[in-house]
Amino acid sequence: MPVEGGSSSGSASAARHPKQKRKAHSLSIRRTNSTEERPPGVQRGDMLEGQDSKLPLALRNNLLDLFGQIEREFENLYIENLEPSHSTSQLSQKLKTTYKASTSKIVSSFKATTGSRALCQLLKEYMGHRDGIWDLSVTRTQPVVLGTASADHSALLWSIETGKCLLRYAGHAGSASGDQTAHIWRYMVQLPAPQPPPDVSAPCEDDQDSSDREEGEVDGEGPCEVPTVRVATATLKSHQGVVIAADWLVGGRQVVTASWDRAANLYEVETSELVHTLTGHDQELTHCCTHPTQRLVVTSSRDTTFRLWDFRDPSIHSVNVFQGHTDTVTSAVFTVGDNVVSGSDDRTVKVWDLKNMRSPIATIRTDSAVNRISVSANQRIIALPHDNRQVRLFDMSGVRLARLPRSNRMGHRRMVCCTAWNEENQSCNLFTCGFDRQAIGWNINIPALLQEK
Repeated sequence: MPVEGGSSSGSASAARHPKQKRKAHSLSIRRTNSTEERPPGVQRGDMLEGQDSKLPLALRNNLLDLFGQIEREFENLYIENLEPSHSTSQLSQKLKTTYKASTSKIVSSFKATTGSRALCQLLKEYMGHRDGIWDLSVTRTQPVVLGTASADHSALLWSIETGKCLLRYAGHAGSASGDQTAHIWRYMVQLPAPQPPPDVSAPCEDDQDSSDREEGEVDGEGPCEVPTVRVATATLKSHQGVVIAADWLVGGRQVVTASWDRAANLYEVETSELVHTLTGHDQELTHCCTHPTQRLVVTSSRDTTFRLWDFRDPSIHSVNVFQGHTDTVTSAVFTVGDNVVSGSDDRTVKVWDLKNMRSPIATIRTDSAVNRISVSANQRIIALPHDNRQVRLFDMSGVRLARLPRSNRMGHRRMVCCTAWNEENQSCNLFTCGFDRQAIGWNINIPALLQEK
């Protein structure tokens, strides 16, 4: 969501069905013969003995699965080495290798669960939208504010430090820019005095399903009485479908928009004139992004591809097509260096080198569809928002750094749509938004995160 003033784009929201709560179990592991068959219909979790445990349910189930894997590996080694041709030293070496690999997996599981909470803390919740939030961004000039675009037909500007809504834009005639236009609008806001940071030292509960809340329900009222802008400085028309994304080209004199009409448009800001129409995608566009220092644009689409458009030479507008995914490419973004990072509904994120885009230099495989990703400018940490309400952090080589804490008391309760970094702010340096109608400001201790890698 580019902001000059401001410009806004979005789309209609989708319904999500709440998941049922998991049955709670306490953990006590019994010695069993792994070759024995369990009674029909009895799951491993139901074989736990009823003793109290302070370990969270998800961690206990994970540990039980890991111990089961270790048992099966040792059993296979034992059967394999019943043959007399294998020496005792060979068996000892295999057992040592298996033990080392399995225990490393257990340690990594503990580290991912406990370390994330100490290094990633929720600082502020921005609540006021009456429908899902599709996009958010942070202004690049002073005063620095947070902007959110929602399916409730509005865009809101927020004070990052206080969480107070500063201004509301309500100029669109549909669900955000479901009216097939992109708007540029100016604003003047006065930032309130910062408040003391909240106490985030208390440990949070482990992941629990909070489906007892209604779809999209959040604590708090809608936006209070704030100044409202209803007239755009400029209206960018030409699309024949929903405008799903927009971004400023370097220099701020041109804007690129992406639409469900399978095209991206390049406009002159001062005159609202259409300069170029970027066509070639076979299905609806999902996102567009511009390079921070060069006249490059990347567009992503439901056709499983993303395209790189080069406007550095005014006489030649080249395009390159990249086919590294097997499902909708939900976003593709530039880094400060010479990389492009793409995310997809195929549950992968891929890192590409602009100098050699034939194959990705890193692939991140996840357990849920990935939405609008962002990459921090300084340390180049990738923030992945997921359909399953999780947000995960990875480095550019594909190493997982952390998962943002989520419980029934904190974090997102529905699909997470978008992430945005703001490394200039020492407290809230990462923002997320989702279908639960709220945006969240996080403090990510990046030096400590990288040190633990």
